[in-house]
Amino acid sequence: GRYSASPKSLGGIYARALEDHEAFHSLRSRVAKFADQEGRQPRMLVVKLGQDGHDRGARTIATAFADIGFDVDIGPLFQTPDEAVRQAIENDVHVIGISSQAAGHSTLVPAVMEELKLQDSQDIQVICGGVIPESDYDSLYASGVGAIFGPGTNIPEAAERVLDLLVEKD
Repeated sequence: GRYSASPKSLGGIYARALEDHEAFHSLRSRVAKFADQEGRQPRMLVVKLGQDGHDRGARTIATAFADIGFDVDIGPLFQTPDEAVRQAIENDVHVIGISSQAAGHSTLVPAVMEELKLQDSQDIQVICGGVIPESDYDSLYASGVGAIFGPGTNIPEAAERVLDLLVEKD
């Protein structure tokens, strides 16, 4: 049969590393405020689309965002855009985080945006991260992507930006 990877994340590692940082606690407070206003934690689905199996960065982001206070789901490796959108809708997420390491973003991200439109779910924000050439940013933004995070992005700053996107859409 076909190999099926079970994505898993670890909890608490990121939080322990930053427990003495005021900015981390401020960010967690902001997430708690969002949860109070929305009635639930900000929820994100982290996905790897197509044949891109490089998932270490995606799992790192998922773990860090969970420690910050997001509810985070991790999609299985090798999802199609349709499968990712279906999972996002079923899990009632606020944001889909697409991790790209293998250049599939040029076709797969616009396919996700089109599927969200077909499913009348454009309220779900889409962000991208990973190894994405800056020359591709404009086309991704034009397709509807809300934010793009490259290698070395400061994770708390990324989480702040994601929260900004969620608050701006309301």
